[in-house]
Amino acid sequence: MVDLINSPVQDLWRIFRIMAEFTEGFEELSSVGPAVSIFGSARTKPKDKYYKMAQETARQLANAGFAVMTGGGGGIMEAANKGAVQAGAKSVGLNIELPKEQIPNEYQNISLHFRYFFCRKVMFLKYAHGFIVFPGGFGTLDEFFESLVLIQTLKQASFPVVLVGKEYWSGLVDWMSEKMLREHHNIAANDMDVFTVVDKPEDATRIIVEFRNAQGYSGLQFPLGVRKNGHSLPKKSQ
Repeated sequence: MVDLINSPVQDLWRIFRIMAEFTEGFEELSSVGPAVSIFGSARTKPKDKYYKMAQETARQLANAGFAVMTGGGGGIMEAANKGAVQAGAKSVGLNIELPKEQIPNEYQNISLHFRYFFCRKVMFLKYAHGFIVFPGGFGTLDEFFESLVLIQTLKQASFPVVLVGKEYWSGLVDWMSEKMLREHHNIAANDMDVFTVVDKPEDATRIIVEFRNAQGYSGLQFPLGVRKNGHSLPKKSQ
């Protein structure tokens, strides 16, 4: 009974914490400038080829004028933050509180800490001029597919999505093409065009730079109202 009585109060304080995370994130990241979100496994070791590729990709992006954003942990995230710092760029870590505590890597010159995954995801999306996805696990796949959903359905996200590592991603891409598209028709043919698979850091960087030069502003644009048939619904009069 005590838990039930306290529940509304706990929910209210939870709302305040969520608002605080959004407010801090918007304030800290609004001046970061064009940024690229880089994802991948926290378990990737420094000697792994993908660790080295992530570091080089971040370095190239930094030299092209981008800030680099990661989840702030080890592995691919550490490599990307390291490459950005070594190039003298803004290196952002959006750290998350986990039951098995994540240890922030040492290569962040802008570091934010989140309790709620959805607040953190908004920051990745809102300020991203591109997503680069290295081999990873469930969390990496979550970020990859969420970006595809936003581009495919809401039409509010506008940025390139790049998978690095053809040998790692080919099985998933083949399954999407054969099962989701051809056999079951659960996606459209042009849905396969919203991401690109590459093998080299310079190719990933080139896609991001070319998109910026051609499109200008990108990232997540919050809709003013619910969209229907491509048009915003009129607001109700007060």
